[in-house]
Amino acid sequence: AIPEQRQIILARIPLGRMGTPADVAGVALFLASPAADYLTGQVIFVDGGRMVT
Repeated sequence: AIPEQRQIILARIPLGRMGTPADVAGVALFLASPAADYLTGQVIFVDGGRMVT
């Protein structure tokens, strides 16, 4: 059942793959950098574009 469930989940992710710790780390690194100094009160989704309906 697990491989079938994985395929169902992957079909709902536009990037076509599961996220990795490196995906989240990249966003965390950006948020901790001077490049994010002017961001306030934002929600940043690291979800590969997945939509849950």
